[in-house]
Amino acid sequence: MTRVGPAAVSVIVLTHNEERNLRACLESVAGWAAAVFVVDSGSTDATLMVARQFDATAVTHPFDTHARQWAWALAELPITTEWVLAVDADQRLTPELQAAITDAVAGPSPANGYFLCRRQVFRGRWIRHGGYYPKYLLKLFRRQRVSIDHADLVDHHFRVEGPVAKLRGDLIEDNRNEARIADWTAKHNRYAVLQAKQELAAAMGPPISVRAIFGSPDDRTRWLKHVWTGLPLYFRPIVYVFYRYVLRLGWLDGKEGFIFHVLQGFWYRLLVDINIDELRATREPEAVGGVDRGRLAGEVLPESDGRKL
Repeated sequence: MTRVGPAAVSVIVLTHNEERNLRACLESVAGWAAAVFVVDSGSTDATLMVARQFDATAVTHPFDTHARQWAWALAELPITTEWVLAVDADQRLTPELQAAITDAVAGPSPANGYFLCRRQVFRGRWIRHGGYYPKYLLKLFRRQRVSIDHADLVDHHFRVEGPVAKLRGDLIEDNRNEARIADWTAKHNRYAVLQAKQELAAAMGPPISVRAIFGSPDDRTRWLKHVWTGLPLYFRPIVYVFYRYVLRLGWLDGKEGFIFHVLQGFWYRLLVDINIDELRATREPEAVGGVDRGRLAGEVLPESDGRKL
């Protein structure tokens, strides 16, 4: 791989049993970034060995929630650069994205954060349709301008104070821990419970202004999620998979696309609706509003498993 650095950016990767993914991730940033940190939460495989092979600074910190782990990393790691790139162990940078980041952090910039374009790979195939590409994630930001949303039970989201922009190039996401469909479905089955609790909690929150659709990619996503919570249960998965697979041409992604769009767009969303129905029947929504969200989020699988839903 051709290097375009060094770049004045520190890379942070959260890990837990990521030996299958971490090597490709670190190969894409080693020798390019000013510093690479691996924050591990007790891996029992060769994750830390891989980190040492690439001269990454590896530290261990107990995992509570995604948001709290990121907050700890940003506050406690010996970061000396103004810019931080937060990547997951199953993500890697393309040379084009490397060059774009190098340029963005090299000098004065009006932006305090940048959205990177994720290229989702599922079972070896790039999922290009179904509204899944391009998908922009806030991953690069000024350390002193970022905050973390602690309200999300399933995922983690960065918030940046001030202007944001998009960069060219792709961030490839290819989770090799989910090479077997049984692993993929088992994870999503567990997350469906948390997603249901999160949607019930969100339904009790304040409405989101329609003006959000004119904001950042994250603003639009929050507004769409708010609209989603108001749709009828069991009708939502049918509409969503039709939108993705038919209207947004998900069928062009072939066999792997059929599996991905149907499982992620219909089966998982149906599980969420079933869990919402069960929670309502047991009157648990009343408890959801009063429990500690951090305790609920502690049910999530370690590290980066939750950000692909």
